[in-house]
This record gives sequence, C-alpha cells and structure tokens, in this order.
Amino acid sequence: MQTDLNRLRIFYTVYRLDSVSNAAKKLNLSQPAVSQHLQKLENELDVQLFTRTHKKLIPTSAAEQLFNKLEPFLTTLPDTLRQIRHPADSPYGLIRLGAPYEFGQAYLPGICHAFRQKFPGVSFSIGLDESHTLLKSLKNGHIDFAIIDLVLASLHLTDSRSDLYSMDPLIDEELTLVCSREYYDREIRGNHTYENLIRKDFISDEHDDMFLRHWFRHHFEITAAKPRIVMMVESHQANLRCVKLGMGLALTSSHMVWREIRDSTIVPITTPTQNAINTISLVQLLDKIPTQTEKTFHSHIRRHMQHESILTRFNILP
Repeated sequence: MQTDLNRLRIFYTVYRLDSVSNAAKKLNLSQPAVSQHLQKLENELDVQLFTRTHKKLIPTSAAEQLFNKLEPFLTTLPDTLRQIRHPADSPYGLIRLGAPYEFGQAYLPGICHAFRQKFPGVSFSIGLDESHTLLKSLKNGHIDFAIIDLVLASLHLTDSRSDLYSMDPLIDEELTLVCSREYYDREIRGNHTYENLIRKDFISDEHDDMFLRHWFRHHFEITAAKPRIVMMVESHQANLRCVKLGMGLALTSSHMVWREIRDSTIVPITTPTQNAINTISLVQLLDKIPTQTEKTFHSHIRRHMQHESILTRFNILP
C-alpha cells in the first residue's frame, strides 16, 4: 500500500493545530477537502485516527503513533531541502552536538560562534549531559557529534562497544585533587597517605563518586575506596567556590585552578604517582558517512582545541 504523502501532511497539520478549520486555513484548502483527505487516509490505513464530536476532534492512539513518526521528518524537511539546494562544498544546515556540562559551557559557545562567522548558513543544537548518556544519544542518531570525557565514559560503560565509534582526541586534562589552604593546614597537614585522605570530606560535580574512586585507584591501587561526598554540585565554578570555602577536597583539571595553585590559595594533593590524564575526545559513529559540513566542523574544532591546549600548557588562558 502506497499512501499519498499529501494526505499525511494534511493529517499532521490537523493533529498539530487540533482543528480541521485551522488546518484548512493553514493549507489554503476548504474544510470539506481536509475532511475528505482525512477520511481517505483512514480508509487506506484501515484505522480510525480521530474520534469526532460536535465540538472537536480527539486523536486516537493510532493518530498519536502516526504523528510521532511523521513529526521528525516533516519538521526537518524544509531545512533538508534547503541544504540539498545549497552548494555541496559550502557548510550549511544543523549540527547537533552533545558535550559534558563544563566543557559545553566553557568552550562550545566560542567554537560555534567562530564557525558561524565563517559559515553563517550553519546552525547548532547543543545538549549538555554526562558522557555515557551522550554516547547513547550518538548511537541512537539523536546527535552528530559527542564530546566526551574518556575516563568517565570508560568507567560508566563496561560494554561501551568502542568498535562503534570513531574517537578523535581534542585535549588532555591533568586530574588534580585540591583543597583550600585553610582546609589543608587544618586537615591534611602534609599527610597525603590513603589512610588520611579517605577520611576527609569531598566535593563532586558528578552524580556519583566514580571519578574520585578512579583517582584513588590510580594513586594508591585501591579499588574499594569510598570517599565521603558532602556536597554535589553540577558546576565547576560552584564546585571551586565550595573548595575555597574550605568544605573539603575536590577533583578538577589542573588548568582550571593553576592561578589559585600559583597563589597558594588552593593546594594540590600530590603522591609519588603522577596525576592521571583525562582525554576529551570528539566522537562520531564509525560507520556513518559524514557530510561536508560535519567534516569542516570536525577540522575547525580540532584546530580550536589545539590552540586551547597550547594556552593551557603555558598557563596563559585569559
């Protein structure tokens, strides 16, 4: 059975506007014509799409199911057609990005703005979430790129199926455990042993303690560490504020606090083991053929983050 696409479009408009008369005005058709198309569509599908009362149409579950299938196609169709008409060698259209909260807030506005200055025909949709959730969104086709913390992704996903993804490292972050000078002098006092540190208070910007447990495993080879988290806040700035107030220890990227470490207001906790490195990577589906727009953006974000890496390495970030 081949259904007339125009009838599907009419059904979609009626459902969205919740009215035959409003749909008729929107489509420049008469109300009887709209009603006839709906009746023919119901006959073709052999299913009732609306329960008709004297005042309004009430969508059935079949109508809801059909609408949910049509909506992504019909809402993106105009942009798809514009993109097809646009020169293939010039980036155009929507790029859907997913990134961790802090990375997305700190870097993506500048990255996307710089790209649009070169290619104003490109628009962006950005979702901020945790790395394991971003990988699922990428796998399900909801985003085009995922920017992930490689350490966190590996900790959360035991079956991450790395063979599904193409991972391009963007920037390395040194993971450092820190606290305020006041907290250090009161609680740590030069004792950086596992036995002393594990009894202290911790602040986290993650939903769980996996990153902190990773730090203890890396430095002390202890897998059963259970740090006591007294504050969980999903913001690096709020996290750092809690550290400065002397609430406890927090795990952060060294480049985020180098000024405070230099000024001795924040103290890094060191051990004989060098700090672990967390790699921020740009991830795409391995079997997906990227568009020219995606290829161009991929090169753009790599250049941008390489520049940021140089600034970070020499502590000259603005």
